[in-house]
Amino acid sequence: MDRVKDLASKSAAVIFTKSTCCLCHSIKALFYDLGASPAVYEVDHDADMERALRRLGCNPAFPAVFVGGKYVGSAKDVISLHVDGTLKQKLIEAKAIWF
Repeated sequence: MDRVKDLASKSAAVIFTKSTCCLCHSIKALFYDLGASPAVYEVDHDADMERALRRLGCNPAFPAVFVGGKYVGSAKDVISLHVDGTLKQKLIEAKAIWF
């Protein structure tokens, strides 16, 4: 769990993904479209990382999105934030994008 927190705090935006997850790809594309360059960690073969994400409350575990070191949520949560306009503001506040 400390490893997840450490990785999540090293960049303004962090996405934990699996290469076979289509929602993970969509969330990464959304961040890139908004001008962010998130740190992306593919954890296909890291069961310990998946367990740690679940213990932190990430359910479903992928994609697990962190902005400013804080857990934002999974795909559904990120899309909701984008639709209501708060995702971009969170990214600006975390200095993941500049405007």
